[in-house]
Amino acid sequence: MGSRGAICLDAPQVPHAASFNAPIVGALFALEVILRHFALHAFAPIVIASVAGAVVHQIAFWDQVEFNLPLAPDLQFYVELPAFMGLGLVSGVVAVIVMRSIFLADTVASGIQDHLTLPRWLPPAVTGVLLGLIATHFPVIIGVGYETTFAALCGNLILSQAILFCMIKVVAVSITMGGRMGDGVFSPSLMVGALLGLSYGIIATSFVPSMSGPVSLYALAGMAEVAEAFFGAPISTTLIVFEMTGDWQTGLAVLVSVSLATALSSRYADRSFFLTQLERLNIHVAIGPQGYLLELVRTDAIMRPIDEATQADWDLVEKGLYVSAAGTLNTAMIVLERTHAAYRPVVKVGGETAPSQIVERLHEVDYCAPITRRCLMPPRKSTVD
Repeated sequence: MGSRGAICLDAPQVPHAASFNAPIVGALFALEVILRHFALHAFAPIVIASVAGAVVHQIAFWDQVEFNLPLAPDLQFYVELPAFMGLGLVSGVVAVIVMRSIFLADTVASGIQDHLTLPRWLPPAVTGVLLGLIATHFPVIIGVGYETTFAALCGNLILSQAILFCMIKVVAVSITMGGRMGDGVFSPSLMVGALLGLSYGIIATSFVPSMSGPVSLYALAGMAEVAEAFFGAPISTTLIVFEMTGDWQTGLAVLVSVSLATALSSRYADRSFFLTQLERLNIHVAIGPQGYLLELVRTDAIMRPIDEATQADWDLVEKGLYVSAAGTLNTAMIVLERTHAAYRPVVKVGGETAPSQIVERLHEVDYCAPITRRCLMPPRKSTVD
């Protein structure tokens, strides 16, 4: 990993570690969400940056953090564990609804933009007008929403307020993202999750109030679960609850509920909100390197040169069992799976004046070799111009 890659990894997680006073979570967040693996060579710079951000924040602001919970954890673990499991399922469903609402708004806005050929500045302007109209009645949608989120974490909202604010925030963030306003989803996911958790906690604790913990713990768990479904970071979101509360029982309850939220949301989204965005742009990175490396490597990286094409080569070409010299390994894999031949001819497609010609061969044994190792090898000079 080069210096530029290290900076790209360090930049997002430093404010995460500083604002929540959670350097451990900040380091894991970069590894889990951005890098998406726990390579040892990347661990040291990420941890140093995370701890440095937390130290600078404490020197400048002492112990001031974004969310300072006033209540001590008092979870009735064995009694309330099923309730937290139910919250995990509800959070997974709500997270999927929010993500699909954003993508639907983006699709509708893009369709209108392309059909009417509107100027680029008009959609954000219309979005601002719509958000202004909503804010005249519900000003809580303006800004990052940390005040409302903190009120939910403290349990200072009633049930009707929490449900209404949650629904309005989902509508507002969908309009914002669809209208190209450039707002992010980190703070909205925290706000929606906290309001959802508070609503769920008020209802759940009303059944057995004498054997229930504070509703603020449900708000904190809901915030972590919805954020996890958005970012695909179950480890980080679980640990941030433990760092903020210092209670292992609350951490275990959130761990179970986050796992359920992950299992549910990942069935209807490509692991996270951002990876789903890339999938919508035909950038396939959600399944890992084995998926997108095939799109990055060209056929000429592993094909073997030949002196002269044989009749067997032309027979395969006539059957359509050939690979284009300009294609990728992903397209080559489709051809390789259609027959049991040991190789496929690589064809340079000609134009109107030049006929097609067989230039090389692609052997299945070469294709099955470790793709990552071949990507790291110095590329040989191709015979295809």
